[in-house]
Amino acid sequence: MEENYQPENSQAGPTNGGAEKESSCCAKTKERSHKEYKDLIHRLNRVEGQIRGIRGMVERDAYCTDILVQVAAANAALNSFSKVLLANHIKTCVTQDIREGKEETVDELVTILQKLMR
Repeated sequence: MEENYQPENSQAGPTNGGAEKESSCCAKTKERSHKEYKDLIHRLNRVEGQIRGIRGMVERDAYCTDILVQVAAANAALNSFSKVLLANHIKTCVTQDIREGKEETVDELVTILQKLMR
């Protein structure tokens, strides 16, 4: 099993084997492995850069279809991020919760899939 990675600026406590735990700002948190964390951040940085580029195109009065092509690329990158995060969620959190008898996790998964498929 991979080691858990806790970013230096995170307010979460010590790692606990990747299990979810309660937090003061959210109902649940998940500590991710260093590899998973780096991959997700890399993907988000790419999306963020694309969005900044789109903003720059609008500020420079770029042609509409040129902007739309970049919007499509940013959407594809964000969808890719979502697919990776969802797969990791199913492989870790959902699987663990089902093993522990927490059947409500299946309802949570169905709800999030419905939101993602809109």
